[in-house]
Amino acid sequence: MKTKKPAVATAAPAAEKPEKIQISPPNLKRTAFHITGDAPLVVNAFSQKARGKMHDAHLAGSQSRKGKKREPRNFEAEYEASKHLSTDGWCGFPASAFRNAMISACRMAQFKMTHAKLSVFIEPDGFEIDGTPLVRITKGHPEYHEGYVRNETGVVDLRARAMWKQGWEMIVKVKYDADQFSTIDIANLMLRAGMQVGIGEGRPDSKKSCGQGWGTFVLKERGN
Repeated sequence: MKTKKPAVATAAPAAEKPEKIQISPPNLKRTAFHITGDAPLVVNAFSQKARGKMHDAHLAGSQSRKGKKREPRNFEAEYEASKHLSTDGWCGFPASAFRNAMISACRMAQFKMTHAKLSVFIEPDGFEIDGTPLVRITKGHPEYHEGYVRNETGVVDLRARAMWKQGWEMIVKVKYDADQFSTIDIANLMLRAGMQVGIGEGRPDSKKSCGQGWGTFVLKERGN
């Protein structure tokens, strides 16, 4: 007579644990600031001619200067080449300068610059021919400015640059991480960037000098 084997109890399949989310998606928002210069703005684009000369010098190597005559300076051409021109022909200023200024201003607000680098971005109005993002200068006209500089060797030299007199205006569009900054934070950071850091040549936060009081600005109004 055959005996039946006792039934073996089987465990019910374990319920799947809910996936734990540790990283939230980017919470990016946008705002815009209408700024006006309370000091002159002096620009210094790296011209295509200067790029070409540097490129040729690298190709020529150690023989690049042998027997080469010094060409006469064309200050008017240097002035024109100093402008940041968009592919549509309008004058602007590198968008990266505003981002860098806002990041630099974080030092005064006791906020980590490394976090700000990942939290603040400038949306351009257009691009230079080399792809540099630009913010358009909406008010003011460039004027010829000639000043002296001291080269790395200590020799004094002259430079021709484009200058916008006090009262120039731009509308700067900012994209920011709302988990890091509020809109008021961004407004105050832009204000500090304008009053304490500056943009362009001779700005207060110049790496090689204390600046000439150029490139500072204030907020005329804030957009949505």
